[in-house]
Amino acid sequence: MTTLDDLARRARALVRDGHRALLGIAGEPGAGKSTLAEALLRTLRPTPPAGLPPEEWVAHVPMDGFHLADVELDRLGRRDRKGAPDTFDAAGYAALLRRLREDEDDVIYAPAFERDLEQPIAGSIPVPRVARLVITEGNYLLLDQGDWAHVRPHLHEVWYCDLGSDERVRRLVARHERFGKERDAAVAWVLGTDQRNADLIATTRPRADLVVPDEVLQSIGTPGQAPEEAIEEAMAD
Repeated sequence: MTTLDDLARRARALVRDGHRALLGIAGEPGAGKSTLAEALLRTLRPTPPAGLPPEEWVAHVPMDGFHLADVELDRLGRRDRKGAPDTFDAAGYAALLRRLREDEDDVIYAPAFERDLEQPIAGSIPVPRVARLVITEGNYLLLDQGDWAHVRPHLHEVWYCDLGSDERVRRLVARHERFGKERDAAVAWVLGTDQRNADLIATTRPRADLVVPDEVLQSIGTPGQAPEEAIEEAMAD
């Protein structure tokens, strides 16, 4: 079975001859993309390849920073579909990846997504020139439609998180509750908007360089532990 240490070794091996490498982590909503990215960061930072400084040699740039702001979603009439492919600045994300791969700037600033506000925050994540491995994660890294088709060519590898459906939905319900949704609203969003996006993302799985299996994702941990009955009750409603 693939382990976190196996994944860390594979990620580290992407950095060759001092060139910057970009690793993408894709998957359905709630599949553990951010959790895997954070676990890799914790494992990799203290143990850089020879000649690279610890800590700063690996960076994390989430796709979620390219959410369109609510005011723009309202203007476009898409706020009720927030999280769908056309509610992101896909061209802007692809342009950032291109800059990161070209590796010509002393520092590159990326936006972050503030979960408490549910809004993108520009200029939040500095990527210094010393960063030789950049991990980016998000739903649509393997999508080949519209501006999303420009994302994959900038990434050296893309891994797909294949968490089991029941656990994935349970985590999503818990996440939405944690950030302010009432339980019924959280369940409705997960089984509606989130599931439509998940069905689309699942079609991109065959394009991944590596599929990270359920048992590995489960072993890494569950973000924001939630009541165990959440998914069972959600599906029963």
